[in-house]
Amino acid sequence: MAQYSRISKSVGVIALQNPPVNALSAAVRRGIVDTVEQALGDPKVKSLVICGQNGMFCGGADIKEFGKPMLGPHLIPMIHAIEASSKPVVAAIEGIALGGGLELALGCHYRITHSKAKLGLPEVTLGLLPAATGSQRLPRLIGAPAALDLITTGRHITAAEALRLGIVDQVTDGNTVDAAVRFAQSVIGKSVNHRRICDMTCPPHPDMDGLFEAVMQKVRRSARGAIAPVACVQAVRAATRLPYHDGLQKERELMATIMTSGQAQALQYAFFAQRTVGRWSIPNGARWDTTKPKVVRKAAVIGLGTMGRGIAVSLVQMGMPVVAVEMDEKQLAAARKAITGMLERGAKRRGVVAPLDSISYNIKLQAISDVDLVIEAVFEDMDLKKKLFRQLSDVCKPGTLLCSNTSSLDIDQLAAQTRSPELVVGMHFFSPAHVMKLLEVVYGSRSSPETVATAMHLGKQMGKVSVAVGNCWGFVGNRMLRPYKDNALFLVEEGATPEVVDRALEEFGFAMGVFRMSDLAGLDVGWRVRMGKGLVKRGTGPEHGTRARMGQRYCPVEDLLCEEGRFGQKTGLGWYRYEAGSTDAKPDPWVQRFLEAYRSRHGLVARRIDHQEVQERCLYTMINEAFRILDEGIAAGPEDIDIIYLFGYGWPRHRGGPMFYANMVGLAKVMERLEHYHQLHPDNPHLEPCRLLRKLVASGSPPINTWRDVIRKVRSQL
Repeated sequence: MAQYSRISKSVGVIALQNPPVNALSAAVRRGIVDTVEQALGDPKVKSLVICGQNGMFCGGADIKEFGKPMLGPHLIPMIHAIEASSKPVVAAIEGIALGGGLELALGCHYRITHSKAKLGLPEVTLGLLPAATGSQRLPRLIGAPAALDLITTGRHITAAEALRLGIVDQVTDGNTVDAAVRFAQSVIGKSVNHRRICDMTCPPHPDMDGLFEAVMQKVRRSARGAIAPVACVQAVRAATRLPYHDGLQKERELMATIMTSGQAQALQYAFFAQRTVGRWSIPNGARWDTTKPKVVRKAAVIGLGTMGRGIAVSLVQMGMPVVAVEMDEKQLAAARKAITGMLERGAKRRGVVAPLDSISYNIKLQAISDVDLVIEAVFEDMDLKKKLFRQLSDVCKPGTLLCSNTSSLDIDQLAAQTRSPELVVGMHFFSPAHVMKLLEVVYGSRSSPETVATAMHLGKQMGKVSVAVGNCWGFVGNRMLRPYKDNALFLVEEGATPEVVDRALEEFGFAMGVFRMSDLAGLDVGWRVRMGKGLVKRGTGPEHGTRARMGQRYCPVEDLLCEEGRFGQKTGLGWYRYEAGSTDAKPDPWVQRFLEAYRSRHGLVARRIDHQEVQERCLYTMINEAFRILDEGIAAGPEDIDIIYLFGYGWPRHRGGPMFYANMVGLAKVMERLEHYHQLHPDNPHLEPCRLLRKLVASGSPPINTWRDVIRKVRSQL
């Protein structure tokens, strides 16, 4: 829909109407076509302004129409008709001009934008390219280097940067439509021939071939198998080499290729899944998503190690007053210095004053007696956390929410230490907490819907993607990580090298394989936890190595490396070796000799293991565990699991998430391969297909958007 009016007798104004972002639905496109035709046919109209209602220009395509047949006028002919006008057309950009919205603006002869507006072509993040002339127009307007940056990353830019690049003609702090109308009046009677981008050629570059070669290499490295960024480079290259309409044909061909690849479907699924996870009740039927959260005016963070510092920074940056408590004075001083630096650097990036006055520091718990919410981030030790929760229950005022940043421990045990277990919830941040987007909100058996709603709302205020999950060891993310890592270790036992396993997983799309990631995190972290729980003892070294634990297969190789002092990057030696001051992982012949001796000691015959087996063993066991999680109601649906892995564990976004990937591969194939490997390795329980996976295959492997219904039926049969 679009509303037409005439201002000052000579300026026609077309206002897009499709709240909240005036997306280009079929009705809006039809409205634009009709009103443009009306304005061009009105002899009293000498120039036009296109704007959006309610302070928004246009957010691009209407997501409700994704994946559906195109209805109504097509965008490209509509843009061409606007550009072909002999009457000057001015875009008045407020709020946002993204995707098709920016392409619409580029079809206008002039662009006036508000100083706080954001512009961009984010199609690549959905597995697409700006295929409504954007890949051909932007390079012609601002040059190939700048266009490549914007189109291959999909990043949003400010009005100031848009002006500097030459995308817009004027920036205003006042009423944008009024400014655009004045501008439109000033260009009445002026020729617009030189303003039509379709007639422009790309600005020259001293080494165009070298530019594209360098950008393509960079994009291939960062894309890790995603094809949309590569297609974006090819489309921009066409703009530099071909006439406009030939380049447009290349744009269409590239778009057709990526649309049929499956990656666009995966990325669009991820886009919608992120919105889905905030709308579902927790499996016990309580509707936290319709429950009003408590007001939190002041918060506390207990424990100022790496995680506590990041959590404190996240809270302060959202505008929350924070009391930061660390009972060791030396650690408190170090934390104060680190947090101050983080806040100052963050403020500098955003161009604001660092909110240093919003945080206070103390060594005594009594300092938090007036806060509304506490997040503890002390060492991952159940006895230590239990003691702290008893103290918090005594110190805090009635009604204070008590949250734990535990990554795996039982929330119900912590809640049992307090007078009000309904006020206890887990808030599992990911490191670094002020950067990583994911937050697992873990509800216990007695957590109230209001408590869950408050934690979820607080996460959203901090800019996190919050997912509500049930209480079990490792919750969702870390629980699924166990079979992934266990099977990587088993593959090394059976003959693979760490490099083979890592290359296979990085080939799939992970930024780091499991062993490079272990070296980065520190092998000693998990080792000390395992020793603390009595799961492994010193002395499981070369003479005493055991390959079973609690009746299940166990690989002690990582424990043995730790006994050798190989803790990863921090010591320069782990699964790989690292030169002083470098984070580059180098294969270490010592590890190969060590593994050969280990296999010989245990009578294991090394065999050749290919990338397919690595990917299937590691990923399908992770997927199998995810189905167990769904069956137990720990996660509400497949979207919750996929969002957790996309935002917290580096799952390649162009593969949609573990559940979406399983759906794309085919559940029957996943089950068949698990059964195949389980027959070969019956002592590996991760390989036995779980009940829900079998049920879904038996019911015909329904599409992922129907799994919730099947899961409910399976649970009702218990």
